[in-house]
Amino acid sequence: MDSDLTWSERRGELIHLSFMLTGRLRALMDQRAAELDLSPMQARALWVMQDPTPMGELAEKLHCDASNVTGIVDRLEDQGLMERVIDPDDRRRRNLVVTEEGRARSVSLRDRLHEGNPVLALTDDEVEVMLTLLGRMLEAPD
Repeated sequence: MDSDLTWSERRGELIHLSFMLTGRLRALMDQRAAELDLSPMQARALWVMQDPTPMGELAEKLHCDASNVTGIVDRLEDQGLMERVIDPDDRRRRNLVVTEEGRARSVSLRDRLHEGNPVLALTDDEVEVMLTLLGRMLEAPD
């Protein structure tokens, strides 16, 4: 990076490079999802699902409207990758649960994301620094 840039210009460059990296990572995710017969949103849903999750919570994690989650989950259910189950604490609610096949597909997605991923160009020390910095940025108020 050019050290003759002003502090404001350097921050602008950082924002620009962040968007460039985000675009590259999103394209990689979309490509790897397609290889597994998943749409980008289906892949993201499998990616963020760890425990039984209500539809509204999944919508928050995906940063989309709950009505969009219905279609995503319907298609994942059709593929046998996710199912709706009755919440044991409140029988009126249903939680989303990733099936064994869904977990296998998610693991495959994670493995495939290592191929061609620019993050892997970092050393172990650089990864630790990036984790710290990204964590701080994500904790910053909107």
